[in-house]
Amino acid sequence: MPVPRPTIGKSFDRSPEHADHLFIITGGPGSGKTSLIKALALEGFRHTPEAGRSIIQDQVATGGNALPWIDRQAFAELMLAWDLRSYREASRFAGRVLCDRGIPDVLGYLSLCGLEAPPHIRRAAELFRYNRTVFIAPHWPEIFIHDAERKQSMEEARATHQVMTETYAALGYDLVPLPLASVSERVSFVRGHISAR
Repeated sequence: MPVPRPTIGKSFDRSPEHADHLFIITGGPGSGKTSLIKALALEGFRHTPEAGRSIIQDQVATGGNALPWIDRQAFAELMLAWDLRSYREASRFAGRVLCDRGIPDVLGYLSLCGLEAPPHIRRAAELFRYNRTVFIAPHWPEIFIHDAERKQSMEEARATHQVMTETYAALGYDLVPLPLASVSERVSFVRGHISAR
């Protein structure tokens, strides 16, 4: 006997979920955010990994097409699924959790690509809320390098920073730029801001 399909209606309307203990660190590629999160993890902070890099590694390993240089829309859908799962898992933790990007980054990515964001992706960014304070790593040409997963140009990295700034601001988040400083100085900067909240 088939399982009856749910009726879409008011019973499925949801109020925004707020996970104030989840702090996003975002920015363009090659701006030092992942190195910062790794350093903070060594000091005991829980963290979620970046979706994009892991998805690229998995798709390359399995011969998949959901890659930013093949099918950007499919890549965005996988990022959304990854970030929703990360949100759910991190929400269960006690204490502060650092997120290497978040659900709004999927919106920013689609905007950067000139693609229309489907309604469900916009809804996800509005529904699943993080701490209002979002750390953003400025574009930093001196430390920008390419690697197996990072194929963006310097100009694309700069544009990504700008798009993420606009995307998060439009969603009502307060952006805190990270200083162009050493990893240890950035660790102290983030610690100071988080402990004040």
